[in-house]
Amino acid sequence: MPVTPPPRSTDAFFARAKTWREEMAQFRAIALACGLDETLKWGKPCYTAGGANIALIQPFKDYCALLFFKGALLKDAKGLLVPPGENSQSARQARFTSAADIAKAAATLKTYIREAIAIEKAGLKVELKTIDEHARPAELDAAFDEAPALRAAFEALTPGRQRAYLLHFGGAKQAATRASRIAKCAPQILAGKGLND
Repeated sequence: MPVTPPPRSTDAFFARAKTWREEMAQFRAIALACGLDETLKWGKPCYTAGGANIALIQPFKDYCALLFFKGALLKDAKGLLVPPGENSQSARQARFTSAADIAKAAATLKTYIREAIAIEKAGLKVELKTIDEHARPAELDAAFDEAPALRAAFEALTPGRQRAYLLHFGGAKQAATRASRIAKCAPQILAGKGLND
């Protein structure tokens, strides 16, 4: 299977990297050896098959990761994959702290990539929680009772935008902080915008 030459923008990304250079080069070689196309998305090297996102290289302070977009569907026989965050439903990361460890896991990573490609070709999807399954802070219900227009505007938002707000509000430990976040975001919700718009 011929390897598609990467666009110059990805070359520039790797050339500018100050940390994890060898580790990222290994991830790149593994992904390209599996016939994936390479591009930059979210400022990181992203690997696709037929236009579908398969994997993303993520350099962090303490480790370098290869993220699988639908990693929750992978078998993960070697136990390499972890959710990138406590609210992650679909993505999973394979985290490494050395090029030697990536080299040892190369065959497994290639197996995971091939499985991820097959998942995309089969059209499989991760079953995500519905909005109703996410915890809704009592402070938000109180705000809805005080301002029915806020409830209507919130319910008109896309599920992803609603989820982002619910996680933001619910992430505060104190009731006063949750209420403050809700009050601060109310104008944005009423304008039909998401948390990060």
